[in-house]
Amino acid sequence: MPFFENIWEMLTATEINVANAVARLLLSMALGAVVGAERKRKGQIAGVRTFALISMGACLAMLLSIYVPQEYLGLKNGDPGRIAAQVITGVGFLGGGAMIHMKGSVRGLTTAAGIWITATIGMAVGVGMYFSSLVAAALTLLVLVGFEYYEHRAGVGHENRAIKLTVDGIIYDIDPYAKALEAAGVHLSTFYLTYDYEEQTTNLTLIVLAPSHRDYLPLFDILAKIGPTRSLALSSQG
Repeated sequence: MPFFENIWEMLTATEINVANAVARLLLSMALGAVVGAERKRKGQIAGVRTFALISMGACLAMLLSIYVPQEYLGLKNGDPGRIAAQVITGVGFLGGGAMIHMKGSVRGLTTAAGIWITATIGMAVGVGMYFSSLVAAALTLLVLVGFEYYEHRAGVGHENRAIKLTVDGIIYDIDPYAKALEAAGVHLSTFYLTYDYEEQTTNLTLIVLAPSHRDYLPLFDILAKIGPTRSLALSSQG
């Protein structure tokens, strides 16, 4: 129909107008919000609002890049890629802020990567690459949701963890703990001992390498029975 054809031509026009600018901002907001919803579901700090604003901001930056040389005389040879390059740089700072450093480990790398790709999706919407931006958003969700499910089912990936025990008595031999870890399929990388001679206790820290989605509860039950254990904790490698 001619009416819808005219609407489509207006939305896909290379020159920026009110209709296609608003449509691109709305689409970028929606795509960013979808990705942000998945991150919020995982308990990350950056969620729906953050991702939606990042995507819209990147889209608006691209609209400005196209609009300025389009409307102002003497700027017909302007480079639309300049603002885009600055967007990528600025988003890097947001990604860095999304990462949390905790005693030798880093959390938030996936969210930081999500922020970067969401900004790029917003830029793609800004230049009118509607189909490509929709595909990119779908693939982003596939990576965040589908690949996580695959990693969990296949047991892909290992991570360092610190198992911390407080045991009554002064321990000079950790072979029973090492054998228990080996029997459970957990690699003992190294260990640290701290003796409290006044309390007659030993603080034992076992740095282990185990599959990312391992259930540690059965292992804890075995370790706790090796000696008179006061406390047992699991943390990121420290």
